[in-house]
Amino acid sequence: VELVESGGGLVQAGGSLRLSCAASGRTFSSYAMGWFRQAPGKEREFVAQISGSGGRTSYTDSVKGRFTISRDNAKNTVFLQMNSLKPEDTAVYSCAAANSYSYYIILSPSNYGYWGQGTQVTVSS
Repeated sequence: VELVESGGGLVQAGGSLRLSCAASGRTFSSYAMGWFRQAPGKEREFVAQISGSGGRTSYTDSVKGRFTISRDNAKNTVFLQMNSLKPEDTAVYSCAAANSYSYYIILSPSNYGYWGQGTQVTVSS
């Protein structure tokens, strides 16, 4: 499974960015996809995930109402729309693919085993 992120960059607080992650290597729609982030000196944390069908999503509390995860199974791509960005959102954002079949369900974040290289998001105050 290969995952390639794009769309990171530098933005002012209150601004927006849209991250994309293109996947290849297996049947994309059969697996949940997630976004994680890691800030300097901190552990990697879960941000959002979406089931293979796109029908179920979940978010960490700090991004609820600001971030939206979506997917286009015809294009093997998952997105993270980030609005009302805050300086504390600054991190390397990585997309991840679930280890097991998850068309209808979402998983514990520990069930993600395939990772992209990450894209830097920097939010200035």
